Amino acid sequence: MSKIWFITGANRGFGLEIAKAALAAGDRVVATGRDVAALQDAYAAYADAVLCLPLDVGREADAVHAVEQAVARFGRIDVLVNNAGYGQLGLFEAIGADDIERQFATNVFGLMHVTRAVLPVMRRQRDGHVINIASVGGFRGFDGAAVYCATKFAVDGFSASLAPELAGFNIRVTVVEPGFFRTDFLDASSVRYGTRTIADYAALPRPPLSTYEAYNHRQPGDPAKLGRAFVELAAMPTPPLHFVAGSDALGMARETFSQRLAEVEAHAALSASLDRDDA
Repeated sequence: MSKIWFITGANRGFGLEIAKAALAAGDRVVATGRDVAALQDAYAAYADAVLCLPLDVGREADAVHAVEQAVARFGRIDVLVNNAGYGQLGLFEAIGADDIERQFATNVFGLMHVTRAVLPVMRRQRDGHVINIASVGGFRGFDGAAVYCATKFAVDGFSASLAPELAGFNIRVTVVEPGFFRTDFLDASSVRYGTRTIADYAALPRPPLSTYEAYNHRQPGDPAKLGRAFVELAAMPTPPLHFVAGSDALGMARETFSQRLAEVEAHAALSASLDRDDA
């Protein structure tokens, strides 16, 4: 049976490649984004297999309305892909409070708005798969990305906590943690940097990374292959809760979690000593 996909941020990058892979597999797609004209151009060749809908994830009412339209057209939603987001990069102190709140409004609260709108549909079906896109920055910190990583850690924690709440309804949850993929994520059209200049950081013997421009269009990951991997994940009867995407992500995960375990064990005696004596 073909699946109905609901994908946010579907006009380019990961969202577009995931949608194309789902369509190639014979599924149908609800493609959403803020610019519906761009969506219609991107999916002009797919006719009735795609429903293009305007959706600003930062507005909860938009999410509710888009889900209602999706169900009216296709009757159900089998796979939700929370892809919409952008990168607020730069040194933490160089980023203003408004920009930090805007980053969370899209990457975290927007993802929650869409998930909250879709879950009643999946509960009625007693079936569904929520796939949230986080990042390697959701389990590992990077200098020059504190705010962005904070949102992706939040997505990771949200996904891990949501999964047991939904398991009784046969709704699976997967959080995908991509490494560096060759999309326009680091282009000026997507990424944003802090606007304040703090000389102290530049004067350090080893200044922290403040931009990622050197990585732009040199990333090792192939977005089309990632799109096909999403179709594989959606077909699994028991998909993973966490999926690291890309060879660089795999290496970083192994390094990060081995270091974390070593740190836990190094201080295990102090940790264990903190229980009450009468416990």
